[in-house]
Amino acid sequence: MLFSSVSQADEAFVTAQGADALDIIDVTTMKPLARLPIGGKPAGITVSRDGARAYVTSPEGKFLTIIDAKAHKVERRIPIAGGPLGVAAAPDGKRVYVADLYGRRLVEVDPEQGELRSVGVGAMASGVAVTPDGKTIIVADRDDNAVSFIDAQNFTRIATLPVGKHPFGVTIDAAGARAYTANVESDDVSVIDIAARKVVATLKTQSRPYTAALASGRVFVANQHADSVSVFDTATFAPLSVVKVGEYPEGIATGGDGSRVYVASWFSNELWSIDAKTLKVEGKVETGDGPRAFGAFIAPSAATRD
Repeated sequence: MLFSSVSQADEAFVTAQGADALDIIDVTTMKPLARLPIGGKPAGITVSRDGARAYVTSPEGKFLTIIDAKAHKVERRIPIAGGPLGVAAAPDGKRVYVADLYGRRLVEVDPEQGELRSVGVGAMASGVAVTPDGKTIIVADRDDNAVSFIDAQNFTRIATLPVGKHPFGVTIDAAGARAYTANVESDDVSVIDIAARKVVATLKTQSRPYTAALASGRVFVANQHADSVSVFDTATFAPLSVVKVGEYPEGIATGGDGSRVYVASWFSNELWSIDAKTLKVEGKVETGDGPRAFGAFIAPSAATRD
């Protein structure tokens, strides 16, 4: 799931895995706008910073779908071998990075030319995030219980760092100072100092945290098995609240102005809206079957907030 301000109102882009589709929802009215057929069990999604394009990975179809985010139309598909899952766009929009779940690699893609090159990472590469300056890419190496740091210019793996057990989603703050990994099997979030390449805090969540989002000086974490969102203070790391949402939440992202957080619940087929300051649920809308919404990447105007 991600959000874009390519129109007058924020739009949520939600990958509906069971429906083999992408749902686009106006989150101001909490009403569906469009459903685009994608195929291949779509999972990961991100957009270019200018909001012009969205990129969706299909692990079973082995391709990346490029979408005109303003016109709500599929432009084309780019084949990617293995299991394309996590995806992130470079800040300048010239490159897209795709984690190959099965190939132990990160793939660099030119949206116009297709696959360019790849670099080796850890086992079962999942979430991907890029620092705001575009210089560093962080990949969650799920089965290695670690993350890889990639130099974007040379496209080389420059470091690895152990985190919690089975990291999945990766989120980077607006300053490019910290990264957050949701560690599914250790029920926690690792807070990483990117410059120092070290874990500076571990946030204890409820059962099976999947992805995280940042808003209003808080960390919001979707807990799959608890049907909830854990909330922490980014300055003190203190736990603030637990918000109940729909069944099996996976995707989570911040809206364009940073005032709301949206959660996609896979089993109940819903998108939930939470006020980032009051932590109250404001509403929900039905989505397509199996809203996976992997990665919870934030679109242009919402660019990772803290």
